[in-house]
Amino acid sequence: MRQIRISRFEVRIGPTALSTVALALALLAAPLPSDAQQRGKVYRIGYLGISTGGYETNPRHCPIKGDLYWQAWAEGLRERGYIQGQNLVIECRWTEGREERAPALAADLVTLKPDLLAVYGTAQVRAAKQATSAIPIVMVGVIDPVRRGLVASLAQPGGNVTGLTHTAGVEIMGKYLQLLKEAVPKVSRVARLSFSGSQPEPIFQRERDAAALALGVTLQSYEVRSPEELAVAFAAMTKAGADAVLIEPNPFWEAHRQRVVDLVAQSRLPAVYPWREFVQAGGLMSYDVNRSDVVRRLGGYVDKILKGANPGDLPVEQPTKFDLVINLKTAKALGLTIPQSLLDRAEEVIQ
Repeated sequence: MRQIRISRFEVRIGPTALSTVALALALLAAPLPSDAQQRGKVYRIGYLGISTGGYETNPRHCPIKGDLYWQAWAEGLRERGYIQGQNLVIECRWTEGREERAPALAADLVTLKPDLLAVYGTAQVRAAKQATSAIPIVMVGVIDPVRRGLVASLAQPGGNVTGLTHTAGVEIMGKYLQLLKEAVPKVSRVARLSFSGSQPEPIFQRERDAAALALGVTLQSYEVRSPEELAVAFAAMTKAGADAVLIEPNPFWEAHRQRVVDLVAQSRLPAVYPWREFVQAGGLMSYDVNRSDVVRRLGGYVDKILKGANPGDLPVEQPTKFDLVINLKTAKALGLTIPQSLLDRAEEVIQ
């Protein structure tokens, strides 16, 4: 039995009680955990995209609900335990189809010191990479990031950028023409509409031109630099006797989707588009990667990086699922009968 003197009082304490007192005193002496430790880690992601799609946004400019792709992105994070408003804060910025805004918006996000940046589109990824070499960047919506100088290779990207590509290869360009020819066999002159501010890589042009030659199709090129030039381009197509239209992939179209679809309808030309949203807006057909699958898989990259993985060591993945979407209502308005073989391969047929 030991004696402990506290002030004027003397207390006799046994060995077991003494250990309990010592532990209690140690806990009292230890520093109290911070609020952050009590709540758990709250992660911050900076998101740089092209367009909100017109959806209502919260004070941090992120869609409150958003489209199917935003929901898939949120679900991919949720599956790995990251829930916005609980242990995750997302700050969003949008170029609204104006690539020249990307550098300033990327720099703005970097000043917030996020744990990582999630970035959609080539111009936006390039701007983010220029804005920081320290903050990890997870990319999506980029065609051939190696040729565009965003990563060293798909297997070993190096630097601070990794993520998923938008296409599985250059064959996507030829696929557009092949589907258009299959839907409308008599097509011989195809108007190629592109955005002059961002031309495709030469290898994509070669693939497109080779497919046109093999299919017996003559390509007529039309470029626009602003939405004001769209009407002029379509008037020129009609005058030149184009049989159909190919809308080449570019983020510029996302902010002017309905305008493009309306002009195609006025010209009464069958068209193939790069994204299903065009078909949902009234376009004839589209062929694209399954973007819901792609953005959901982004959650895996986010999880690995937040747990300490080096983005430069995470291989860039390519999409494995592609969707053909056809609008039969539009086909009927154009007097077209879509072959059953094509309908059978469609992921979605809009009646």
